[in-house]
Amino acid sequence: MNTASIAVAGIVERNPAWIQMLGLCPLLAVSSSVVNALGLAAASALVLIGSNTIIALMRNVLPHFARLPAFMLLIAGLTTLAVMLMEAFAYELYLGIALFVQIIVTNCIILGRAEAFASRQPVWPSFLDALGTAAGFAIALIVLGSVREVIGQGTLFAHVDQLLGAGAANLTIQILPEHQRLLLAALPPGAFIVAGLLIALARTIHEVSARG
Repeated sequence: MNTASIAVAGIVERNPAWIQMLGLCPLLAVSSSVVNALGLAAASALVLIGSNTIIALMRNVLPHFARLPAFMLLIAGLTTLAVMLMEAFAYELYLGIALFVQIIVTNCIILGRAEAFASRQPVWPSFLDALGTAAGFAIALIVLGSVREVIGQGTLFAHVDQLLGAGAANLTIQILPEHQRLLLAALPPGAFIVAGLLIALARTIHEVSARG
């Protein structure tokens, strides 16, 4: 597998959410808006890319018996770093998704890629694998967040200033008038319904492309 296909595989062939069905708890809980989705996607990407890269660097010096504990300590440290960065630079956003940023350390996507790929491959392929996986998870989050926000709230990029600063407050786009909104999409039951439809669509596209 060449370097480009390693990254692409994480987005398309083994998208962690739509294809492998991993990380669905934070996906469903946080994706009520695009801004929440972007915040969790950024934090997850930092932990995933950082852990894969460092584990690939250390793979030849870690004794086998200490491998998994070392992975967990590293992921926990990077998760703490992500929490601190969000508290420092996007505190209002952090308050809304704090629980799901804090439990990135338990996300099976991150430990899975560390064990299955980074612990066995050199640094550059491991970096690309993490980049592709993080991009695939981010796309799933952002697509679900966009659909739920538009249908449930009638807006897109609402409260984006929580992530990008006060200067981005005017980037909110009003798409649907109030009487056309479907509040269910913004509520927990709507997350399951919308995600189920998007997963079905993604898997259908994946199967069709695989046959082609």
